[in-house]
Amino acid sequence: MACRVSRAKRSPFAKKEYMALMSHKRQGLRFAAAVVFALFCSSALSAQSGNGQAQNSQAQPQSQPDNIPDAPSTVQPPSPVEEKPLPKPTPDSTSAPTHPTPSPTAPAAAQDENPTQPPPPMPPVETVPPGTTVKSGSTSTGQQELYKLVVSTNFVQVPVTVKDNQGRRVDGLLATDFAVYENDKKQDLKFFTSDPFELSVAIVIDVGMPDVAVQKINQTYPALVGAFSPYDEVALYTYSSTVSQVSDFGSATTKLTAVLNQEKTVRGSNNGPPVLSGPLAPNGPIINGIPAGSPTQPVYTPPKEAHVLNDAILRAALDLSKRDKSRRKVIFVISDGRELRSKASYRDVLRLLQTQSIQVRAVVVDSGALPLFRQVEKLRIKGQGYADILPKYVNATGGGQVYQELSRIAIEDAYSDLTSEARNQYTLGYSTRAPLSSAYRNIEVRVNRPNLKIYAKDGYYPAPVPH
Repeated sequence: MACRVSRAKRSPFAKKEYMALMSHKRQGLRFAAAVVFALFCSSALSAQSGNGQAQNSQAQPQSQPDNIPDAPSTVQPPSPVEEKPLPKPTPDSTSAPTHPTPSPTAPAAAQDENPTQPPPPMPPVETVPPGTTVKSGSTSTGQQELYKLVVSTNFVQVPVTVKDNQGRRVDGLLATDFAVYENDKKQDLKFFTSDPFELSVAIVIDVGMPDVAVQKINQTYPALVGAFSPYDEVALYTYSSTVSQVSDFGSATTKLTAVLNQEKTVRGSNNGPPVLSGPLAPNGPIINGIPAGSPTQPVYTPPKEAHVLNDAILRAALDLSKRDKSRRKVIFVISDGRELRSKASYRDVLRLLQTQSIQVRAVVVDSGALPLFRQVEKLRIKGQGYADILPKYVNATGGGQVYQELSRIAIEDAYSDLTSEARNQYTLGYSTRAPLSSAYRNIEVRVNRPNLKIYAKDGYYPAPVPH
C-alpha cells in the first residue's frame, strides 16, 4: 500500500519504512522481469531445438533394417523373401576377374567412386554367308578377316556283306576278323561298325519289258514299300527308250504308295513282232489297199527298240551324289537286264558309281531270270544289246548277289532281302597311304574264317580335290 505523506510531515520512522517499502517494490519488479526473461529464453530455445529436429528428420529418415521377416502367422504362410538379382557375368568372366577395366580417359576419382561400373559393350560381330570369305581390305573398316580352310581327306569307307555257303548273312564278326588290302598293301583299320545305316535309294524300274512282266511287277509294289523303314528316303525312276523321274527323294510313306499306284496303269511293250499292216496297223480306213485320203500307200517302219539301262543308272547316280553323305546310297534296279542304245557307256557310269560310293542292287525278272536265256545272251547277238551289264554293276560296287526271280512271291522276298542287306552291312574304314590322285585303286577284303562269301566293292576312284 502506497502512503502519500508530504516530505514536511514525514517522521524519521515513517521515512525509514517508506524507503524499505520502495526497496521491496523494486526487487519484486526485478524478480518479475527475470522470470519473464527466463520464460522467454526457454521458449525460444525449445522452438529452435524443435525446428532442428524437424529438419534432421526430413533430411535423414529413420533407417529400418531390410529383409526382416515378419513373425510367423497361423492363418497364412509367410511371404517369400525377395531376392536381389545377382549381377550378370561379363563375356570373359570365366578367365578374368569381374572388376571393370578402368578407362584411360576417365579420372581416377570417378573410377574410385563407382567401382561397379559395367564394362564397355563388345563391338558388333558380323558374319559372312557360308562358303564365302571376307574381301581383302575389310580389316580397315574394323572387321576381322576370315580365312577359309580346305582340308583334303583320304579316308575310305568299305561296306561289306558276309554270307555262308547257304547264302545266309553272317553276323557277329569283329574288326579283328577283317583285313583290307588296297593295291595289294594291307591297310590299318581306323573305323569299324556293324550298326545299321539310313538309306538313300533310287528305284529304277524297266517299263520296256513285255507287258506280262510289267504287270507282275505292278502287283509287288506293296511289298516294295514295306521293305523300307521310315528313316529311308526313296526316289522312283522308270526307263525304256528314255529315262523319266517319277518322284523326287522323300520318305517311304503313303506318298510313295500313291506314286506306285499310279504306275500300275503303265503298260509294257507288245508281245511279238510289231504290226505294220492289216486292220490292226497304225493307219485309217483302206480302199483298194490304199489308205483313204492318200494317193499312195504309206510305208511303215517299226520304231527302234531301246533299253537305256546305262542312262537310267547314270541319271539316278547323279541325283544320289547330291544326297547326304551320312546315308548309304543304293540304286535298286528291277529289270530283265537288257542294255541297248544308251548314250552313256558302262565304263563312264561305273566310274561315277565308284567315285561316289554308290551301290547297285538288282532283281532280274522275266527272260533275264531264265538260265538258258542268260547263256544265249552272252553270245552277244548284234543289234540285241547286252544282257550281262547289270551283274557287272552289282559286283563292281559291292551290291551283293543278283536276285533272279520269276514268281511274284520270290520277287517280294528279294525286296526285303536286298534292303536288309544294304542297311546292315559291316562298314570298314581306313586312311589310304596313296597320294590323292585320279588313279583307280583296287580293294580286297579278307575274313580270317573259312567257307565264307565276301561281297565288297572292287575298288574306287578318289573324289576330286576341291580348290
